[in-house]
Amino acid sequence: MRMTNFLHFTENHRYCVYRDFCLSGLDDKMLSSIYQPMVGAFGISFYRLLIMHVPMEKVGYSAIEQQRRLFLTLGLEPSEKGRRYLIEQTSKLEAVGLLQTSRMYVPETDDYVYEYELQAPLSPSEFFNTQHLTLLLRDKVGKFAVMSLREQLWSKEPQEWSGISLNKENISVPFYDIFELNTHVIDYELEQALTEVEPVRSPAVQQSVPQGEGLNYSDIILRFPRESKNRVFVERLRYDHEQMGIVNYVVRKYDLSVQDLCRLLDEDDIFSGTGEVILDELQHRASLHFRQGMKMQEKRQITAGKVVALHQELNTDPDAPAEEHAVQMEYYVEVPSQFQSKCDIHQYNMMLRNEPYTKLLQTFFPGTVPAHFMEMFEKIDLSYKLPGEVINVLIHYLMSLIAAGGEQRINRNFVEAIASNMLLKQVNSYEKAVQYIRDQAKMKGKQAAAARTRSNAKNGKVKPEIPIAHESAQGEAVSEEEYEEMLKLAAEMQASKKRGG
Repeated sequence: MRMTNFLHFTENHRYCVYRDFCLSGLDDKMLSSIYQPMVGAFGISFYRLLIMHVPMEKVGYSAIEQQRRLFLTLGLEPSEKGRRYLIEQTSKLEAVGLLQTSRMYVPETDDYVYEYELQAPLSPSEFFNTQHLTLLLRDKVGKFAVMSLREQLWSKEPQEWSGISLNKENISVPFYDIFELNTHVIDYELEQALTEVEPVRSPAVQQSVPQGEGLNYSDIILRFPRESKNRVFVERLRYDHEQMGIVNYVVRKYDLSVQDLCRLLDEDDIFSGTGEVILDELQHRASLHFRQGMKMQEKRQITAGKVVALHQELNTDPDAPAEEHAVQMEYYVEVPSQFQSKCDIHQYNMMLRNEPYTKLLQTFFPGTVPAHFMEMFEKIDLSYKLPGEVINVLIHYLMSLIAAGGEQRINRNFVEAIASNMLLKQVNSYEKAVQYIRDQAKMKGKQAAAARTRSNAKNGKVKPEIPIAHESAQGEAVSEEEYEEMLKLAAEMQASKKRGG
């Protein structure tokens, strides 16, 4: 029992006991001969006292009482010393697997209630196959005493069987060879009655750690395989808070359940030779488990979506006219080249707004739609939950990229990246989808212009070349009068030059 404040565990606090088994003669011998040397006589007395809280002919819960009864029956003083001693005894019982203690907070009374859930003693074969318990018993009573106790608890085979070979054959008769059940009639009244009288344990009672605080040691050790070779390393987590913090970090990061964590800790190469958790390896395997779980969840969602769609299709009147939604002209998109001879801009935008994406894909592909294309948009529809008109605009955008001869390959990762971006930006209508692809086109244009500018600067052409003068390709025609005037002007210039010389 982990207790940091002794004021939370006093004789005034209430408690109850839960037991779903009954002690047999063999269990009594295991308690007195095996468990008592390990935890002490006082611990076994405390265990037997808790056993008697529930009538021996029944299983389930005891009445809720104050812990003062435990202190007085065990002869403990209701002081800090007595509380500390009782906590120590419960901790020993928890460590050997005989007890699980839970603390529940009750908001109405602003106080704690304790539940002592008893576990049955192990059978002799289970106990001696559990290495850490066998070693603890050896440390307490010695090697030869352990061997003697095991012989006392095991009845040997008959003398006649020893030393001979036997061919064992199972000749038992199975249940359905003898009994025949009436499975054609379902007795709902019986099932309801059994459910009502069953002592269902509330999830709030079973919760041992407040949500968000991670798992504690008892959650792990109670579900961890006893025969695992990593059991001894897991048991060290009880006192190693740093290693426990590493484990809880992985649990919160990958949303692992207790069963998932126990399965991972039971695998090879999770612990180092010194018993420390190898964080990188644990994270790697937890990541694989997390991604596998997401894929399985995705497949379940797709299958459920198909079933719902089929159910809606079967319940829909095929003769009923489909409701059409108009498109405002400011949100019109251009008609692709392959559709220009088939429909005008009004018809094409109405098709994008109202047709299912499966029909739209069939119009883009004259033959069969490629399977990977259909699977991509099926996932976007059933897993991402994008509306149909948004998926249609996305298909239009991708087909426009292909028609433009872009270098970007239209693969699954590229399409899912755009769909994820649409989800993040809450693109949930036809108008928002059109505005989204327009913004993307503007962004690509700016990026292309910036790339050209960088290319020119790299080649040394920072400023464009500006022509100084333009020459005419053809000369203008000159009349005879203008030609004679030009000759006369040239003769006068030559005469004046001679006089000046």
